[in-house]
Amino acid sequence: MKLIIAIIRPFKLDEVREALGEAGVSGLTVTEVKGFGRQKGHTELYRGAEYVVDFLPKLKIEVAVTDEVFDAALEAISKSAGTGKVGDGKVFVVALDQVVRIRTGEVGADAL
Repeated sequence: MKLIIAIIRPFKLDEVREALGEAGVSGLTVTEVKGFGRQKGHTELYRGAEYVVDFLPKLKIEVAVTDEVFDAALEAISKSAGTGKVGDGKVFVVALDQVVRIRTGEVGADAL
């Protein structure tokens, strides 16, 4: 089992969610986050005053998947979240040792 953590542009959420659904992913968690990488923020003009936006709004998607679905889920995120421009985001993959569904007590892949 793997945990996929993806940082994406906010307007790409619907595309990523649909692509994950087609890949066989049954659930995900989305968190609004702010950050920067190579993009280093940008400057904006507001009421004639210029100011620097250091932290850009992004979405963090967390998806726990079985090993059978992993490759399809990773490809779905990469293809649907990309625009080809700086700031598209990153995908991190973490191994999951154990998963427990609290309601039923199911463990492992059955809990997903």
